[in-house]
Amino acid sequence: MKVGSPGADGVKYRIYIDEVGNPDLESSDNPNHRYLSLTGVILELDYVQTTLHPQLEALKLKHFRPHPDEPIILHRKEMIHADEPFTVLADDALRVSFDVELLGLLQDWRYSVVTVCLDKKRHKATYSTWRYDPYHYCLAVMLERYLFFLDDAGAQGDVMAEARGGKADMRLKASFERLWQNGTEFVEAARFQARRTSRQLKVKPKAVNVAGLQLADLLAHPSRDEILTEQGVMTRPQREFARRVVAILRSKYYVSGRTVYGKKFI
Repeated sequence: MKVGSPGADGVKYRIYIDEVGNPDLESSDNPNHRYLSLTGVILELDYVQTTLHPQLEALKLKHFRPHPDEPIILHRKEMIHADEPFTVLADDALRVSFDVELLGLLQDWRYSVVTVCLDKKRHKATYSTWRYDPYHYCLAVMLERYLFFLDDAGAQGDVMAEARGGKADMRLKASFERLWQNGTEFVEAARFQARRTSRQLKVKPKAVNVAGLQLADLLAHPSRDEILTEQGVMTRPQREFARRVVAILRSKYYVSGRTVYGKKFI
């Protein structure tokens, strides 16, 4: 475990979840849409307030000079392509400076990671007459591991995901509610409820400037790609920056005893 002090009085955690891919089973035959992954970043809430958020804002202020009325939200895709508001990253020297500082923070920050990746094509073929909803399946596996983390810490926590809008948000909340009420095949509902501070899934839009969701966004693709590489199904090489993120992630995946709960391929 990488975060906080086990059993510390009053310690509360939050897992911030980012999605890569889509949960539509009908798209599973398309190689570009075959895999769905969820990455959750577990953080102590006090640490978010005292350390993660202010240090992330200081990084943005130093490199991008945002106006207070228009906060910059770190988003991996726009950063890679140096799109607005990250056009300064088109300058090689400035990008190197930013990358070095960001990688240092990713290494130093205290957090634990859980990534669950589902092969939708195999899932569809295996369960030809009855299937879990792919998103619900991944979320259930992730929240089981989050429960194990909270058990280890003797603590409670809640869950936050990035808003997708409309039906997608309704699907997220419905899936979470089912897990709260029914538990999973391996974890009864009462265990989930005992460790949660809220029965509601928190859903926040990107523009709200949630540091934990931005951290999850930065880690989700490299973590998914590492799992696919380990499975021998990664079809393209990772960028140098992503490889360096993966090297950091290997010390951040949630481990309990000798068991690595931070990576799961289904």
